[in-house]
Parts: sequence; C-alpha cells; structure tokens
Amino acid sequence: MSDGLRDDEALLARARDWLAEDPDPETREELAKLVEAREPAELRDRFSGTLQFGTAGLRGELGAGPMRMNRAVVIRAAAGITAYLRGRATGGEAPLVVIGYDARHKSADFARDTAAVVVGAGLRAAMLPEPLPTPVLAFAVRHLGAAAGIMVTASHNPPRDNGYKVYLDDGLQIVPPADAEIADEIASVGPLDGVPRPDSGWQVLGDDVLNAYLARTGVVLTEGSPREVRVVHTAMHGVGHRTAQLAFERAGFPAIVPVPEQAEPDPDFSTVAFPNPEEPGAMDRAYATARVWEAEHGERPDVIIANDPDADRCAVAVPDAAAGSGWRMLRGDQVGALLATHLIHKHAEGTFATTIVSSSLLSRIAEAAKLPYTETLTGFKWLARVEGLRYGYEEALGYCVDPEGVRDKDGITAALLVAELAAGLKQTGRTLSGLLDDLDVEYGVHATDQLSVRVADLSLIASGMRRLRAEPPTALGGLAVAQAEDLTDGSASLPPTDGLRYRLAGAEGVEGGRVVVRPSGTEPKLKCYLEVVVPVGGKAELADARKRAAEVLDRFKADLKRATGL
Repeated sequence: MSDGLRDDEALLARARDWLAEDPDPETREELAKLVEAREPAELRDRFSGTLQFGTAGLRGELGAGPMRMNRAVVIRAAAGITAYLRGRATGGEAPLVVIGYDARHKSADFARDTAAVVVGAGLRAAMLPEPLPTPVLAFAVRHLGAAAGIMVTASHNPPRDNGYKVYLDDGLQIVPPADAEIADEIASVGPLDGVPRPDSGWQVLGDDVLNAYLARTGVVLTEGSPREVRVVHTAMHGVGHRTAQLAFERAGFPAIVPVPEQAEPDPDFSTVAFPNPEEPGAMDRAYATARVWEAEHGERPDVIIANDPDADRCAVAVPDAAAGSGWRMLRGDQVGALLATHLIHKHAEGTFATTIVSSSLLSRIAEAAKLPYTETLTGFKWLARVEGLRYGYEEALGYCVDPEGVRDKDGITAALLVAELAAGLKQTGRTLSGLLDDLDVEYGVHATDQLSVRVADLSLIASGMRRLRAEPPTALGGLAVAQAEDLTDGSASLPPTDGLRYRLAGAEGVEGGRVVVRPSGTEPKLKCYLEVVVPVGGKAELADARKRAAEVLDRFKADLKRATGL
C-alpha cells in the first residue's frame, strides 16, 4: 500500500472514530456522507488538527470534525473549563458558571451542552433566559458572583461561524496563562461518553439580570442632560435591538427608529454580505431607513447607531450632504475621541486607555485634560485590565464606558452615551461632525485607516510577516521610518505579541505617522493599522489637511502591499 493510500485510510479511521461519538445528528449525517464518498481533501481540512482554544476562546466554521465548531468540540471545551475551575475552587459552595448565547446557528445547543457539562462536573450552571448581547453576560458574571462566564457567539463573523468566549470571576476575558491552562485541560479530556451530561439540573434565569444590566447602563448619563435626539438603530440581524430599545426607553430618550429588516435575529444575516458595520454595504439599509423617516416626518434623524450581532460594538453614522447616501460612517477612532471628550466634559476621572493600533489622538486629549493615559495590546482582554481605568476604546468599534459595570466593550451603553452627546450638541445648535472639526483644529488631523488582506492560505500571512522582518522598510508613504519595533520581543509595558510597529518621522506639512502590522487574532487576515498626523492652523485649513492626510494613507497602503507581497 502506498504512503498516500495509507494516509487516506488513517484519515478515514479518524473520521469514523469521531463519527462514533458525535452527539449531533446533523453533523453525524454530514460526516457520514464525506466518509462514504471518501473525500480526502475535505476530511483533511476537518481533521488536520484541532480548533485551538486561546485568548479569544474558540471561533470557527460550523461543521463536523475537530477543526470545526460543533457540539463535540464544545462539550470537550466545557469539560476542560470545568476541570480548570474545579482546580481553582477553594471549598464552600460549588462554583457557579453563567452561560449566555446569541441567535446564531447552534448557539442555543452549545449553551445547553455547556450547562449540562458544568452540572455533570458538580458545578452550578445558570443560563440567560434567551439570546442576549455579550455585555449582558459580561455584566452577569460579577453581578451573580460567578466563577466564570461563557458566551456562545461569533460576534461579527460570517453566518457560517460560531464561537465560545470565556470570562473568569473578575468579569474579564481570559489572558495567559489561563488560556494555556484551560487548553491543556481540554486536550486531556477523554472519550465523550466519559463526560457526564445530565438532562437537567441547571438554572434558567429570569429577567432579573437583564433588568439589573439595564439599570446599570443609565449610570453613564448625567441626570437632567438633554435627551431630545432622533436615533435610527440597526441590530445587524443580531440580538441587540430589544436590549437597546429598553435601554433608550429607560433613559428617557425618544423611541429609537429600528431598521425593520435587521431588527430581529436572523442567523443567516440575510440582508448583509458580512454582518459587520465596518464592511462595505453593511449600513445601506440603515441609511435607507433614515431617508424614509426623513421623508415621512420632514426632518432628518440626528444619528444612526449600529450594533454588531452580539451588540458589544457600536458604530455611528452622521448626516453628510456630500455623501451619496446622505450619511457618513465615522471611524472607530473618531467615535473614540468623541466619547472621550464627552466624558471629560462630564468631569470623568481615572485612566484613559486605548490600544497600540488605535489613534494617538486620545493621548493628546487625555494630556490636555491632565488625565493618566496608557496603551495596551489589541483587545479588551488587555484594555479592561488597565489599573484605574475610566474609559477604554479600540478602533474596531469597541468602547468600555462603564468599567465598574461591564469590564469589556459594551455597544449598548456606548450607544446611550453617543445619544446623550448628540442631544447636548443639538440643544446648542451643534453636531457630532462639528465637534470632530473642533478636535482636528485643536490637536491636528489624526487620520487613520486600515489595510486588511483576507487570505485563503494562512501561510501567506506568515510569509508576509517574514518578508517585513527580513527586509524592514526604511520609509513608508514618503515618510522616513524613525523607529522600527518587533513586538514579539515585548517591552516593559507590553507583553510579547506577533506584530511590527513603525514610527514615522515628519515631513513638510506632516507631523508624523505610525504603522502597526499584525495577523488578526480571529480571522484569516493580515492587518495593517495606519495613522498620519497633519497640523491645522484653523478651520479654513481643514479640507486641505484632510486631503493631504488621505494621500499619505494611500501611499502607506501601496508601500505595504509591495513590502508584504500580498
């Protein structure tokens, strides 16, 4: 027998072993057809390894096999997590695990399987009563005094994906070494028939947790502040609409105007190519809803707010007559600066923080307000750990505006704060766009952009990073590289990570810039985060300064494509 045939037979044997213990009739049928058809390429894709548990938990495409998200993989993950929690238990009452889930395909099944494994291991489990936003689960961990929280969600990934996010008793997402320790426990789980999974024994919570979360969201608002603002809201086919609607009603805002086609959960995300507000076309229905409302009521809505499918992110669009749609989507860095300015105006104290891939504008805003400022690696698992954090944001539409309530990004509470800011500006005849103009004049145009390259072959990302390390650029976009850092080395303030950071010197009409290149932690992408700073002498110079910044950013992209070979 040739080596190729021997390998194929071994592959089929692994697939049959998996098939024998798969608890899900759907994935059993799917895998049985592949085995019967003897599809080695497809089977290799599913059995080439195991879906790795890391600081993002688990995330992957739904389907049969260890390289997919399915009930067998989830049961093993839950068994590993419960083993880890039992090892940390100090006696007394059995640890509690609170479990939330979104409305994606299989999310409810994965949540029930997790609850069954938790109870079977002798721990207590409590499930949220329905599909709810991730921030509700993050809030529930500390609110209920749980040892851990598990959220079944793939956030804004494509419809074919699902995922598994883990919080520990401090209400924070896991970081090393906890992720590796849990991964080791998962790897040591034996056959699934040895994992007890009773049919009952867990608690299904009522509305108390949601009501407590909603009561907490109002803490970010100033009593008696303006509330007269018209908001169009899209849940992007996710689970955020009802929670956002209740939060806005409780806070005393006018009823939000829903995007009707996207208000109710739809696991197929039928009206968007990609359920992420940042993706081209994702906001089109929201813009159309705003135009219809304007035609019917004779006035334009003040702001459009979008949550991603699990409502931990918040996107904002503002009226713009120059845009074809009549609306302009703000970048996450712009919303981050607006919220920081609003919180400082409200006399917030504490540390303001963002990530190394976000705009440096926040550092200048904090410095002017004489507030502490710091930077972390990408992700709220790092941002929310900042000592004395009052406000943290990252450019990918994530904002932590109430660290005492939710120690993670929270798209619902951030939406309330955006609405309060817009209402206050409206009362004085101003707008969000006008406030952004003021910030650009005061601190200079901090223009940001991103070059994101999605690949089918993950080795292309590694080869692109190798090329940059082997032949580091001496200039990008016409600006000299003043400092190049390999972030795998770590530093006194940052743990090691796979990334490269370039600080760029100034030139005529340009103060300087920054480029960070890193592989995505959740998607098959190489991401390049770009920033250029252009000084502004006054409002009359804004248009020219923004044009100059856009030209430099375009040159950054062209140079990086050549440098990475992608």
